[in-house]
Amino acid sequence: MMRFRPPRHSRRTGRRLSRRALLPALIASAFAAPLQAADLLTITRDALDNNAELASARSQFGSVEAGRDVERADLLPQVDVRGNAAHSQQYESQVAETTGGGADRFTADDRYNSVSLTLEASQALFDARNRRELAQAERQIDEQTYQLAATEQQVLLDVATAYFEILRAYEVLEARRAQERAIGRQLEQARERFEVGLIAITEVEEAQASFDQARADRIVAESNLQVRFEALERLTGQRYASIDALSGEMPIEPPTPRGRDHWVELAVNNNPLVLASQAGVEVSRSGLDIARAERLPTVDAFANYNYADDDREGIQGVTSISQVGVGISMSLYTGGRTSASIRQNTYLLESSQYDFEDQRRDTIQQVRSLFTQVSNDVSTVEARAQAIVSSESALDATRAGHEVGTRNIVDVLNAEQDLSNAIADHAEARFDYVINLLSLRQQSGTLDVPAMEALNDWLDGGNVSFTLPEESDGYDEAMEIGEPPRP
Repeated sequence: MMRFRPPRHSRRTGRRLSRRALLPALIASAFAAPLQAADLLTITRDALDNNAELASARSQFGSVEAGRDVERADLLPQVDVRGNAAHSQQYESQVAETTGGGADRFTADDRYNSVSLTLEASQALFDARNRRELAQAERQIDEQTYQLAATEQQVLLDVATAYFEILRAYEVLEARRAQERAIGRQLEQARERFEVGLIAITEVEEAQASFDQARADRIVAESNLQVRFEALERLTGQRYASIDALSGEMPIEPPTPRGRDHWVELAVNNNPLVLASQAGVEVSRSGLDIARAERLPTVDAFANYNYADDDREGIQGVTSISQVGVGISMSLYTGGRTSASIRQNTYLLESSQYDFEDQRRDTIQQVRSLFTQVSNDVSTVEARAQAIVSSESALDATRAGHEVGTRNIVDVLNAEQDLSNAIADHAEARFDYVINLLSLRQQSGTLDVPAMEALNDWLDGGNVSFTLPEESDGYDEAMEIGEPPRP
């Protein structure tokens, strides 16, 4: 276990930086009023409540779950009622020949009202297709359950990644600020020494070029920090004035357990995308069963009642008919549709099996790669920490050599840049370790809120603040999609 705390001099000196060095309306950590910083757990809960992608996945799950009731309804009693009330006008004109060669004409004109009522009820006794469609709906719920779990884990990873990308950008910015200040002091000293004739103008120009580059690097780092804050806003739908920093005491150690095969086995058994693909195979298998069920008969019990009444001239009374029975139907020939449907669903089943195998192989490869990366990140962080110590010693030696004339100002400027780069590289390595470790847990299917809570415990409460530019009045309106419908 390594418990290395990066040098704090860059952060302390950053708080003494004058306002002239900041971009307008950007970095406000040194001057903003004290605010309650949001921690990782708070932002995670905001994302679980407000993330649009996750809300969509939950609605999709509700839709698939309701589909099971749709399919079940076909196996339950069906009752229909139909009624009719009509006014009819009948006109009849006929001509009949008589035996004497003449013709008789007959006409009739009748207007009447009629009323009818039909009540029908049926119950499936044997319907293989509908039963298999219900079984497929159950398999689709299983598949969607795993898809929802995969979306939730991806949201957790995205939020944690966005959170630590902010901290990464902040520490890089602090290193760039320290670099700009240090080179700025070297530039001032070079100008003073040039004015008294101790050095040539070329050293001043070298210092000026290095200072301009350091200033450009700092501006880029400030812009990157703004972009990172806005990326977090997209995931949660909320803005955060500040967030908690990661403690330098957080242990950097290999993943536990340390066996790569254990993580692979964990992923194969728990990765929600692998489980969703496996459930997708069962959905396709159910589709093949449905296609085969077209060749089976269906048996229904039925009962109906019909009542009719009209007031036509010469007809009195009503008509009432009731029936109870059992019906059977079976398709004998459908033009080859059933056979073609079976072949189609056979290919779909085969395709889903290959998709499952592809997802399983991809997950195994991802877990192996991430396990290797996390293990290597431990050594990288340790090496980067030592690089900071070495760069500080090299800078002190170079400054001493410059004072006695054995080193020139270019050597000092390069040493300043090397130290700044070493600090930034150490920050990069630390957050690479954290993000890769979380990605490993996601691929193994073990990334959850308790895991985020454990990581949240290593936040030290340091305040990383940022002021976003003011949005136009239409921003909130553009983000307002209205009240969602309620079932």
